[in-house]
Amino acid sequence: MSDATTAISDEQLVGMFKELGHPARLRIVQLLSVRQTCVCSEVVQELPLAQATVSQHLKVLKQAGIITGVIQGPAVCYCLAPGALEALRSGVAGLVANADTHQQALQVQRKEPPQ
Repeated sequence: MSDATTAISDEQLVGMFKELGHPARLRIVQLLSVRQTCVCSEVVQELPLAQATVSQHLKVLKQAGIITGVIQGPAVCYCLAPGALEALRSGVAGLVANADTHQQALQVQRKEPPQ
């Protein structure tokens, strides 16, 4: 992901994948993607975790650029950061494309029929 058209650096992509490695954080992103809207206290109600724990996970996801938070009155409402999931999708697609190219090269070297 190092070409000039890439909107996210490899370092940012690694950080996003790392932070999504925690089950609670992945669940938060799944909740936000299904709702397709910003949510406030609903995140805490959906997870079997203390409010302080959920807040910490939200903070980490925000620092990684996966979600954004908007202050609305006394609450902070969270939603997916524009382009975050697309950046992850693009990163995975690049890995898959490289793996496919590598696999095809190996098959040619071994003179095996493609799968």
